[in-house]
Amino acid sequence: MESTTNGAAKTPWHLWVIGVLTLLWNSVGGFSYTMTRLGKLADLGMGEAEIAYFASHPAWANTFWALGVWGAIAGSVLILLRSRFAVHAVVIAIIGLLGSNVYQYTMSDIPESLQSPALTIMIWVTTLFMLFYASRMSRAGVLR
Repeated sequence: MESTTNGAAKTPWHLWVIGVLTLLWNSVGGFSYTMTRLGKLADLGMGEAEIAYFASHPAWANTFWALGVWGAIAGSVLILLRSRFAVHAVVIAIIGLLGSNVYQYTMSDIPESLQSPALTIMIWVTTLFMLFYASRMSRAGVLR
């Protein structure tokens, strides 16, 4: 990592790419969460089975979902702001994702139209990559 004369690490070009791309990706989750909480799923083309599924989530499962979504968005924003707290935000997102997945895959009956293992894998890969990246940038002194 390059350094400036005052000892702080210079912002690498990839920080902006990673920050913007993860923010765009995580914003889809934020939009989905917001539309669900506002009761606008029919506006997104979801049917009665899908709407009933989301309405049946207990408060604790919604809390984990919120932690996952908003923790990931905060992590992306904090990466862009070069804040060391990006690591903490992504850890919160992982806790939320874990709790949300426990509910979805062990305690609920997901409608077939909502079953998407590939999407779940992509979410995990992205979130774990964010943790790796934020941790690496923090250790390198880029996140302060």
